[in-house]
Amino acid sequence: MIETPSYADALRILGCKDARLVKVVGFASAAARTGWALAGGGQLVSGLSDMRGDIVRYGEDVVRRLPELKNGVDRFTRTQRLAAAHAVVVVAAYFEALGEAKLPFTLEQLDRAGQSSPGLAKGTPGPERFARLVAGLLLERLPTPEPHLPYAETRLAVERAYLRMSEAMAGYVGGLTVWDELPVDDQLLLPRMLAEGPPAHALRIYDEDYRSLALDSHEFEVRSLVTDKPSPATALSRVAWLLAELAPPRVGDRPLIHQARMAANALDQPLLIAGKLPEDVYLPLLGEGYLSPRFRVAELTRESAPAHRSWWEEQRVLPDSEAFLVGHLTSLRATQAPLLVLGEPGSGKTKLTEVFAARLGRSEFLPIRVELRGVAARAAVTEQIEQAVAGVLGEEVSYADLVTAGDGAMPVILLDGFDELVQGGVNRYDYLEHVQEFQRREAGLGRPVAVLVTSRTVVADRIRLPAGLLALQLQPFEDEQVRQWLDIWDHANRALLARRDLKPLPADAALVHGEMARQPLLLLLLALYDAGSNALQRDHGPLGRARLYEVLLRDYTERETGGAHRIVIDQELVLLGAVALSMQARGRQVITDEDLDRDLPALCLGGEEEPWEETEPVDWARRATERFFFVRRKGHAFLHSTFGEFLVAWLAMYALRDLDRRRRLAGDEPLALVQAVDDDLLYAVTSHSCLAERGPTVGFILELLEEVPAAVRARCVTLLAGLLRRSLYERPRRHFTGFRPVRHTMTRRLAAYSANLTLLIVAASEEPVSVSSILQGPDHMERWSALSHLWKGQLGQEGWSGLVTALSAHRVVEGDLEDVVLGGGETSGMGDVVVAVATGHTPRHRRLLDLLLSALGKGRDLPFGDRAGLVGELLRTVGVRSPAMHRALGALWAEEGADHAELRPLLAVMLADPGDRRATWEQLVKAGIPEAALLEIHRNTGRAGGD
Repeated sequence: MIETPSYADALRILGCKDARLVKVVGFASAAARTGWALAGGGQLVSGLSDMRGDIVRYGEDVVRRLPELKNGVDRFTRTQRLAAAHAVVVVAAYFEALGEAKLPFTLEQLDRAGQSSPGLAKGTPGPERFARLVAGLLLERLPTPEPHLPYAETRLAVERAYLRMSEAMAGYVGGLTVWDELPVDDQLLLPRMLAEGPPAHALRIYDEDYRSLALDSHEFEVRSLVTDKPSPATALSRVAWLLAELAPPRVGDRPLIHQARMAANALDQPLLIAGKLPEDVYLPLLGEGYLSPRFRVAELTRESAPAHRSWWEEQRVLPDSEAFLVGHLTSLRATQAPLLVLGEPGSGKTKLTEVFAARLGRSEFLPIRVELRGVAARAAVTEQIEQAVAGVLGEEVSYADLVTAGDGAMPVILLDGFDELVQGGVNRYDYLEHVQEFQRREAGLGRPVAVLVTSRTVVADRIRLPAGLLALQLQPFEDEQVRQWLDIWDHANRALLARRDLKPLPADAALVHGEMARQPLLLLLLALYDAGSNALQRDHGPLGRARLYEVLLRDYTERETGGAHRIVIDQELVLLGAVALSMQARGRQVITDEDLDRDLPALCLGGEEEPWEETEPVDWARRATERFFFVRRKGHAFLHSTFGEFLVAWLAMYALRDLDRRRRLAGDEPLALVQAVDDDLLYAVTSHSCLAERGPTVGFILELLEEVPAAVRARCVTLLAGLLRRSLYERPRRHFTGFRPVRHTMTRRLAAYSANLTLLIVAASEEPVSVSSILQGPDHMERWSALSHLWKGQLGQEGWSGLVTALSAHRVVEGDLEDVVLGGGETSGMGDVVVAVATGHTPRHRRLLDLLLSALGKGRDLPFGDRAGLVGELLRTVGVRSPAMHRALGALWAEEGADHAELRPLLAVMLADPGDRRATWEQLVKAGIPEAALLEIHRNTGRAGGD
C-alpha cells in the first residue's frame, strides 16, 4: 500500500494555524509515542465538543481556500496539499455528522464524563483514554482518490474509515460513567447506532465536499474523468490539454532543460525512425499516426499473476487512459512506487514512452527517457539516467544538477525495456525495488520523482514486485481503432499508391488477420507489405506472424534490389539472421560495427579459420544494417526485438533445410550411409544459446515448420534424432569455427546444441515424441537424465527456464517400462522435476516424486509433517532444485499452523550453494517465504558453519 496522509499529517502539510486543534493532535501524537503523562495530558483542556467545532470549521476553511493553497508552489507540493485537503474533508464530514447524530448522549456529556471519570477498573485515566480516542480518529492514515479507482471505490474506502472511527467512539464511550447511566437497550444498540448513523450522514456530506474539491481543483476532476470513455484520439493529445488545465505551460527554462525538453519531442518524427525507409510509401508522423492506447489496470500483490493473459482478463479496463496518466502523475503514488506498463511484443510500449515524453515537454514535469538496452545493465538507476541524458545532450550531467536546473519541474523517468534486464543473463529481478528505493531516496532529498517502467508481459513472473506497485497492460486495438489507424494510413498514402495503380489497405482486409491486425506494430507491417502489390487485398486468408515477417523482408529486399533472384534474397536473409544470432549469443539487442565485421564473414562466407580471400573489402556492418528495420543506438539494433527473434528462427530453419538438402544430395551413393551427416551450419547456428531463451523464437519456428511438407519434416526428425544421439561425442573437424560471438566452454556449446536439437525434433514431429524413440537402447532413461542435468547445469537460468516452458514433458510407465513423452502440451505441473531429476534414478525416488505430486499437485490431504518429510527427502537425496520445489516450500510455509521450525533446515539446504543462492533466494521470496526469515536462516547457517 502507498503512504497516504492522516489528519495530523494534513494539518502539518497545510500549515494549520488553529492553535487548539494543533495542540490536541500534537497531544495525541506525543501520547502515542511516550504515554499521556509525558505528553502533557494534564494540561489538555479541549474535549470532543470543542474538537468537533474546530475540525468542522477548519474543513470549511480548507475547501474555501483550496485555490489559494494550490497557487505558487511546485507540482509535488500541490499534490501533497490536495491529498491533505481531501483528508481534512474526510474527517470534517465525520465530525459534522457525529455532532448531528441522534445518540442517547451529547458530546458535551461525554466531555464531562471523560473529565470526571477515574477510568476503568484497570485504572486507565481519562486523559489517556481520550488520547487513544484522538489517535484512533486523527492519526490513522486515510484513503485518498486514485485515478485507477472509480469514485465508488474511494467512497467505499472512506466509509470503512468512518466505521473504524465509530468503533473507536464506541470503545471510548464504553469506558465512561455515562455508559453506566444508559438503559440496557441503549447499551445494546449503541454500537449499531454509531455504525449506521454518523457514517451514512458523513458520506452524504463527503459527497458534497468532494464535488466542491473537484470544481476548484482540476486534479480531482481528472480523476473523475477516468471512468468516462472519451472520443478516439491520437498521440495522447488530451494529455497535453489536461496538463495545461492543471498548470500553464512552462516558459523560460534554462538552456540545459530546454535542450532536454526538445530532445523529448518526437511527435514530428515518422512512426518508424529507422535506416533506409521504403521509398514508395509515406509513414505517418508519430504525432498523427500513434493512437492513444487502451489499458487494463491492477495493483499487484504476491498473489497476482501478471505474466498470464487469463489473469489480466479479470482486471479492470481503464476507459480513459489519458486522464489516468495525468491523474497518476498528480497522485501520491507516482512518487512512491514505479508505474509498470506491460505489453506483448509490438503492442507499442516504446512508442508510448516517446509520445508521453513529448506531451510532458512543456508542462510542469521534466520527462527523461532511458532506453535500458542502451545503458549499462548492471548500473544503478541514477547512473543509467545519467548515461541516457549524456547520450541526448552530448555532455555528462549529474542527475542532481539536472533536477536543480529544472527549477521545480518534477522529473518523470521513463525506463523503457525492463525485460532486457531480466533476460540475457543480467537477471535484475529486483530492479523495481531499486527503482522504488531511488524514489524514496530522492524524495528524502527534496527531489520527488515519478517513474514509469515498460516491459514485456511474459517476464512479469520473474521479477520481485515492490509494495504499492500499480501495473498497466496495453490492450490490443479494437476494431474501431484498426479502422481509425487505417484511415490515417489511407490519407497519407492514397495518392502515392495510386501512381502504381494500388490502393491503401482497407480495414476489412486487415481484420481478417485477427490478433495481428490489433497489435500496432503488426498492423503497420501489414500495411507496409500490402503497399508492395496489394497482396493482402487479393488473398483474404489469414497470415501468420512468421509469414508476415518473411514476406515483408523478402518483398523489401526484392524491391530494393530490382527483382533479385530467390537465392540472392536468401543470402540477404542469412546475413540478417547472422546479425540477429550475433546479438542473441551475446545476450544483447545492440551490436557494434566491430562485432558485425568479425561475426558476419565468419558465418556468411563459410568461415574457415584461415583468412578469406576477397577481391574487394566489404563493409559488412553497413551492408547488413542499412535497411529500414534497423535503428542506430550506440551501435545497431533492430527496429523491434521481434525482428531479431524471427531471424534467429528463420536461420535455424534455413540450417535445418540445408541439412536435409545435403543428405538428399548424397542419395544412395555407396559411402553415403557411413559418412557423417554434415551438420556444421546447424551446429554453428544453434550451439551458442538455447533457442528457448526468447519465447517468441520458438513460436516463430513452429509457424515456419507449418510451411514445410510433412515428408520433409519426417526426414528432418530422423536426421535430428541421429544427431542428438551423437551430439556429445567428439567431432574432429568442423566448418564455421571462426563464428564465435561469445567464447563459451565446449560443455556449454554442446548443452545448447543438444537442447536445440531436442526442441527442433519435438517441433517438427506430427505427434508427441518418446525419449525411447530418439535415444534408442535399453539405457535411454539414464542418457536422458544425463542430458537433462547437462542442460540445467550449463544453459543458465534463462536457457533452462525457457527450455522447461517450451518443452512440455510427462513421464509414463507401462508395466516395468518407463519413458518420457515430449510435446503434446501435456505437463505434470512439475515437468522440470520429472525431466531433469526424477527420471533415471531408483524406483524409490520415483515413488517419492509420485507421492509429492499427489500430495501437492493434486491436493491430497496428508499431514504437514509427512509432506515436509517428503519434500526434505527429495531435496536431500534426489537433489531437486526447481521452481516446483520453491512453490512447495512456499505453500508449506504459508499454510495455517505451519511448523516453520521443521522447514528451516530445508530452506538452509536450498540456500547452501553460493553460486545458486541469489536465484534461489528470489524464487523462494516469490513463492511466499518472507525475506526476513531467509536472512535469519542464512545468518544462522553461516554462524553454524563458521562463516
